Amino acid sequence: MSNNLGKDSAEGSSRSAADQPQSAPLSRYVSQKRRDWNTFGQYLRNQRPPVSLSQCNCSHILEFLRYLDQFGKTKVHLQGCVFFGHPDPPAPCTCPLRQAWGSLDALIGRLRAAYEENGGSQETNPFGSGAIRVYLREVRECQAKARGIPYKKKKKKRNLIKTNDESKAGMQSS
Repeated sequence: MSNNLGKDSAEGSSRSAADQPQSAPLSRYVSQKRRDWNTFGQYLRNQRPPVSLSQCNCSHILEFLRYLDQFGKTKVHLQGCVFFGHPDPPAPCTCPLRQAWGSLDALIGRLRAAYEENGGSQETNPFGSGAIRVYLREVRECQAKARGIPYKKKKKKRNLIKTNDESKAGMQSS
């Protein structure tokens, strides 16, 4: 891992607009990725004791994702709630608001890209670790159960094309 990793995130928030080279405006994705990277860096600096990006591992990332839940807007019904398993509950309840799985998944994707853009290697990228993937899968399944929405894995397009080709071949031989 290069020394640019920590330096870039620290400089990113302290540079003024005049210091930055004039170029085309950043895309929404790039702007969000930069904001997410700076937010994560700030989270690590606020830990007691502070954690440097070179010391960051998947447990710090999991703590960050759990920390973000307090700012979530997705109602996730608890097991004992009368609305558990109902996609459209008829009344409010006291179940907690959490970050939606899709938001967390997109965040991890942006942070994973930002890590590598800031000098981290793909092989040591903590945002791509198995523990993060397992956590995201558990969040997705938990939220789907709580809302009564079964999650079904999408079939790969390759299989659909093959099936269409086979059915065409069957029609031609008839």
